[in-house]
Amino acid sequence: MTAAADVAVAPLSDADSAAWEGFVAACPDATFFHRLGWRTIYEEVFRHRTHYLMARRGTDVVGVLPLVELRSVLFGHSLVSLPFAVYGGVASTDVQAVSALHRAAASLGERLGVQHLELRDRCQREGDWPQQDLYVTFRKPVLPEVEANMLAIPRKQRAMVRKAIQRNLSSVIDADTDRFFELYADNQHRHGTPPQSREYFRALKRIFGDDCEVLTVLSPSGEAVSGVLSFYFRDEVLPYYAGDLPSARDLAANDFKYWELLRRACERGIKVFDYGRSKRETGSFDFKKNWGFEPQALHYEYRLYAGDSVPQNNPANPKYRLAIDVWRRLPRRVVNAVGPTLARHLG
Repeated sequence: MTAAADVAVAPLSDADSAAWEGFVAACPDATFFHRLGWRTIYEEVFRHRTHYLMARRGTDVVGVLPLVELRSVLFGHSLVSLPFAVYGGVASTDVQAVSALHRAAASLGERLGVQHLELRDRCQREGDWPQQDLYVTFRKPVLPEVEANMLAIPRKQRAMVRKAIQRNLSSVIDADTDRFFELYADNQHRHGTPPQSREYFRALKRIFGDDCEVLTVLSPSGEAVSGVLSFYFRDEVLPYYAGDLPSARDLAANDFKYWELLRRACERGIKVFDYGRSKRETGSFDFKKNWGFEPQALHYEYRLYAGDSVPQNNPANPKYRLAIDVWRRLPRRVVNAVGPTLARHLG
């Protein structure tokens, strides 16, 4: 056990599960990725070892820090909060708890012999730790009236949405993730990125239920041409995984997809639309700005145990360019079979 003043940090026990979930539901710092269901995903789907830390002041929970240990021949040995998530790090209602949890995590990383500890925060917490200045997030309030949200979209992008509506596209909420997976896997292949497994998406739906939702866009003939899997947390919606067919571009189906998600969120009283993470100077970055969202820096902070530079395990790294080009040329059946084994180590 590690202590800072009267704040004590200890590993999460099974008896603490309800307390963890209750704290995350109420803590302003917490995100969907702090929910305990992710521990099941990491352990059972990805087969990674987890280290979930809880801070208490007396009997009161004042902070949590979920950590996942990644081991990979290609990408090394690391401790991350959280892999496959845009947000992570400490969720806390107590400044001392943040310091105590960071110290506990740094000590754990040293004991495990990892090469680095990575905390994916929305705010800077360790000014003297190395940082990754690659990603931004896009968050914007959802206005209370549907038409007000339409008018808040910049003119050129709004014209694309109206064009899609005129083309008689429609949207439905799917009960499962099977149809979405086909769109997602096709999209990943075209971008040269290993896909997650079909079982991963089924597990997300099984574990998070209605808080994991699939919206599918249909062409006038009823063909599924675009889809988005979104997470709901408190009064926020986070479109997280997307997929489409090549024909979606000419139909403006992707513009329609996000409009339909925004419209439905407005109608159910959601207050925040979180467009998620993008790398600077990419097409995804530009697309979100065109919707009237302003980028907000993400603070990915590192404790380095080996080496003196922040790891660059992302597609922006030039050394992966050839691998991406080769991956695009492989048959779909090959990438769907091999891809999840690679993807589980990317984090």
